[in-house]
Amino acid sequence: MNVSTSRLMFKGLEDEIYTGLADGHIVGMPERIDHALPGFQTEPDCRNPEFATPPVRSYEEIGSVLVRLRSRLREWLQRQGNYTLVPGATMSRGDSNVFLISDPHNKYYQFIRDAYGTRVVTTSTQISIGLDDAETIVRAARLLRAEACLFLALTAASPFLDGAVTGHHSTRWVVFPDSPATVPLFESHREYEMFVNGAIADGRMQCNRHLWISARPNGPEVPHQLNRVELRICDQIYDPRIILAVMALVEARIQQMVADPSLDPLVASELPASTRAADLRQLIEQNEAAVATRSLDATVRHWQDGRAQPVREWLETYLAGALATAKPLGFGQYLQPLWQIVNRGNVALQWLEQHKRGASIAAIMKQSVIAMREAEMLYAEHAPCREAPLGTD
Repeated sequence: MNVSTSRLMFKGLEDEIYTGLADGHIVGMPERIDHALPGFQTEPDCRNPEFATPPVRSYEEIGSVLVRLRSRLREWLQRQGNYTLVPGATMSRGDSNVFLISDPHNKYYQFIRDAYGTRVVTTSTQISIGLDDAETIVRAARLLRAEACLFLALTAASPFLDGAVTGHHSTRWVVFPDSPATVPLFESHREYEMFVNGAIADGRMQCNRHLWISARPNGPEVPHQLNRVELRICDQIYDPRIILAVMALVEARIQQMVADPSLDPLVASELPASTRAADLRQLIEQNEAAVATRSLDATVRHWQDGRAQPVREWLETYLAGALATAKPLGFGQYLQPLWQIVNRGNVALQWLEQHKRGASIAAIMKQSVIAMREAEMLYAEHAPCREAPLGTD
């Protein structure tokens, strides 16, 4: 291992993705993918399976595993009847009126279906950064929650649902249920433990992972044993280069936080101390709602002092700071695609622009299915070959 790689943090991702047809129609698989393909997981609905990469430090290894796993899934889908993978974070060409439960005998899946319906049948790319100390993990989750709107702005990819324009850039984040309805910023690991245990006891959570917020602590024995912070707000990212870019942005921010323990919204914010925690939670909710609708075109409030700021303006400063941190550590080059997104627009903005110019949603999604595969092939062709074991964390 070279010096620069040894200074990087362990990281991994979970990739939820739709299965369907080459024309963009989203179709569930009659055979459970987790039974057919080791390392893959089936969600409560059978249309959006997921897989996870093992924790590694190297961006090259994560990119390699990502492309190999998607390729394995594509090959299996092809054998099932010429199915493929479909981009987007909501069912752009699907039927959100019907919940297609993947395991009718699973009590938790039954609960999800009955409580939320197809509001949960969305896809996302979730990024985890490994940390050793539980208090540091909880602090990292606070910071990422306060800035999660920036990551949603970069990755918004769900302006369509059931063949129609919704009026939101991330329809997924608009419709996806909050669970529980109110979640504090967690001032300590102890508060986090007490909240999760209490929510399970009183029925607000069905299990220890039924905590659906933009960023959360995670680990092998939640809420007691933690080993990573998980960013959950991103819409599904189809381009491997963009996935690694967003991952690099997350790591750069966590590297900054570890180097500067005062980088903590509960400590560094200038909002009134007596109401700071509640004010920050409200600010976070408002920012996420604004970005879910207008993504890069939104105006949000900064957690440091509550000032209103255009998202693009905040991102320019954010990216510059990330590059200053990442470059000496040897991963600054992975951030490059994010400037292109800020300047040219995210997936949702690009799709809406095509639709505005007269392209049908059917045509946009058909082309996007092709673009997704081409992006993976392009990455595989130009990325260094770094083998890493396939599997889940």
